Amino acid sequence: MAPRPQAPATEPATTGTVTRDGVVIGYAVYGGGSTTVLLMPTWTVVHSRIWKAQIGYLARHFRVVTFDGRGNGRSDRPVGGAAYTDEVYAADALAVLDATATAKAVVVGLSWGLTWGLHLAAAHPDRVVGLLGLGGSSNVDIPRTGRDLIDWEGPTTSTEGWAKYNRQYWLENGYGDFLAFFFGQMFGEPHSTKQIEDAVGWALETTPQAVADATAGMHGFDGIATTPLEEVCARVNCPVLLVHGTHDVISPAAVSQRIAELTGGSVVLLEGCGHGPSARHPVVVNHLIRDFAERCGGTPAAGAAGARPSWSRADRRRRKALFLSSPIGLGHARRDLAIADELRKRHPDLEISWLAQHPVTTVLERAGELVHPASAWLANESAHIEHEAGEHDLHAFQAIRRMDEVLVQNFMVFDDVVRDEQYDLVVGDEAWDLDYFLHENPELKRFPFAWMTDFVGWLPMPEGGAAEAALTADYNAEMLEHRARHRWVRDRSIFVGSPDDVVPHDFGPGLPGIREWTEANFDFAGYVTGFDQTEIADRGRLRTELAYPADAPVCVVTVGGSGVGTPLLKRVLDAVPLARREVPDLRFLVVTGPRIDRGALPRRRGVTVRGMVPDLYKHLAAADLAVVQGGLTTCMELTASRTPFLYVPLRHHFEQNFHVRHRLERYRAGAMLPYEEAADPDGLAAAILANLGRAVDYRPVEDDGAARAGELIAELL
Repeated sequence: MAPRPQAPATEPATTGTVTRDGVVIGYAVYGGGSTTVLLMPTWTVVHSRIWKAQIGYLARHFRVVTFDGRGNGRSDRPVGGAAYTDEVYAADALAVLDATATAKAVVVGLSWGLTWGLHLAAAHPDRVVGLLGLGGSSNVDIPRTGRDLIDWEGPTTSTEGWAKYNRQYWLENGYGDFLAFFFGQMFGEPHSTKQIEDAVGWALETTPQAVADATAGMHGFDGIATTPLEEVCARVNCPVLLVHGTHDVISPAAVSQRIAELTGGSVVLLEGCGHGPSARHPVVVNHLIRDFAERCGGTPAAGAAGARPSWSRADRRRRKALFLSSPIGLGHARRDLAIADELRKRHPDLEISWLAQHPVTTVLERAGELVHPASAWLANESAHIEHEAGEHDLHAFQAIRRMDEVLVQNFMVFDDVVRDEQYDLVVGDEAWDLDYFLHENPELKRFPFAWMTDFVGWLPMPEGGAAEAALTADYNAEMLEHRARHRWVRDRSIFVGSPDDVVPHDFGPGLPGIREWTEANFDFAGYVTGFDQTEIADRGRLRTELAYPADAPVCVVTVGGSGVGTPLLKRVLDAVPLARREVPDLRFLVVTGPRIDRGALPRRRGVTVRGMVPDLYKHLAAADLAVVQGGLTTCMELTASRTPFLYVPLRHHFEQNFHVRHRLERYRAGAMLPYEEAADPDGLAAAILANLGRAVDYRPVEDDGAARAGELIAELL
């Protein structure tokens, strides 16, 4: 089954269409502000989603307008090359400016989008206040080799390499093969599988005929007249910035250098980068666009005089830490609060603020913690995970992989925060965006950085076959290369657990073993429960405190802090009448968490349904049985409290099925129940009755993990 479309991290403020010469053009407007940035379309083979890594960041600083170039996306697909000339695209851009009431704009173009931006700036100088080109492509007259020697019109006597760039080949079922080749060339940097996959998907949303027609219009095939770009550049009088990768095999950097000469512009070379830097290297591109737009639009640049209200001498500053806690589930929040308390014990003057999302912010605010106001800008990761989930089914690796747009947007929020404020320490608990983009842009690391995780290594699910095994190995290899090349980016790497908790797998063919590498590259804190285990030692006292009946068994059902657990809750509720038929006084406490609607669940006799439950760990410790998903935190809380429990891993969730299961087996904790069995009411009721009040022999859980983690991190201050 094909995955559902990837949800955008930022929704437009408005969308609309404009019709010009009978062709409908779809546009969108994001954000607000006095300066508008117009993100031009590029070659018709993709649509405006090519800008997904820029929109969220730029829309926090500017008003952003995008539109789908004719031939793809929400725009019409006219027939014939004459409908796709440079002048036509420039006229479409002008129509979009008019339709969105945009008087002036900073125009940004990728690849051939630069050519259309130059035409717009030349024909309507009063509408363009600045033009930035990325990987500029055009018909400018420079010496060319390689791909420019292709035979566009000839018969397909060869389909090797650039011979695939052939109209007949596209129209005779070679289009898909060409796309795989072309985008492999466009994103030639290692570890670009997601960018290639995205672009191929967008290209399949149009037709080979539309792409062939657009290509003819751009390059002047089929006898279509084109205007030499030298003539166009002579009429451009706005500031021009050209950004180009030195390893661009689609359009050589000489194109941008020549256009800079013709327009009086300047050039920024991206060493080792290919033709799609906006997608493959979004952080540096986002900074370049923002800085250029601020200069051209007259808005103050970050760090300009007056931007910072005050400054204090370094030795007079109160020490500050910024804590990033993963919002995927609530488990990280409790352990991070415990570690923060340990940091304060060692540094009482430390001020901690949190860059966090719902539902973590709910826990933090209840604890009286300071949530940084920039948290409101974060794209919600839990919402993305819920969008990716099926019925008790979450392909966790692919869900994280498809969260790339969210991750870059959230890193840019972090980058803005540390750009404007000074921190003595940054702690990231599975803040994947922070760790990845700091290693990709190590020059941005200006603070001690501690990284924490409770698993290491992406693992393929067997159903994914060789393709998924190759993808996970590629992601692991990139992480290993990051750590080998920029080991200093992390000042501390802390594994929340012990060496034996690490899975005994390898990172992939030819890559090291996960446990051996982790032992060599991490400090081990032991597990962090986030609570004092002496609080739950007396089960009888707990039951009295929680008003549980002394003589009636209680089963607690909980599915974590995201909304993916609704199917399991419904399955348990289906089994309740069957279980209570055998044990009539059996009570159930069903905890939906903050993101599941309690009203959507069926009512059952003997069942209490609650949303957020403060100190849920006490209820788990007081219960005679728990039924949970396979999330590590809840399972380890149950292990520490020595409560019998059934855990039902999400299907295709590699962490729950491999990493968590491995750890629980080491602790001799819990009984794993596949969802296929849990979905049968009779089978689930039988499993509940068989495990209710069962004697357990769990390995003890460490009770000093928070203190050990706090000590390791405190050394960085």
